[in-house]
Amino acid sequence: MGTIREVTRQAFGRQFEVDVLDALRADPVAWLDGLSFVATVEDRPVAHALLTRCHVGDTPILSLGPVSVLPAYQRQGGGGAAIRAALVTARELGEQSVVVLGHAEYYPRFGFRRAIMFGIRHPHFDGPNLMALSLTGEPLPVGELRYPVNA
Repeated sequence: MGTIREVTRQAFGRQFEVDVLDALRADPVAWLDGLSFVATVEDRPVAHALLTRCHVGDTPILSLGPVSVLPAYQRQGGGGAAIRAALVTARELGEQSVVVLGHAEYYPRFGFRRAIMFGIRHPHFDGPNLMALSLTGEPLPVGELRYPVNA
């Protein structure tokens, strides 16, 4: 996890996202084994995408993030590869839906749309950067998004 922490620190240029990563890893509700994905170049981690448990109302769903790519490797497909692997695996595991808090211009290429369009809201993040995706084609749960850690 130390190398992933460094990828995250360099990608965001600050400690906050590393602290979120650590809190998610330590949270027995949030952390799900097998849902941390790394893209490598010459066996060196260059990108990371994490799926953790959160809830809309009482319905368990997944949260994507943090997604981190070393600055020298951004815009080269590593982050996208890690995200696609995460979403495929989540679908194969029978997960129903995923939310992400991220760049509104980036995540729609993976099928994400504004969460508020589906009736998913958060008291602090209801803008265009909060997005959701159904992994099954079924309707998304409606209600307030609850993250397990204070991210």
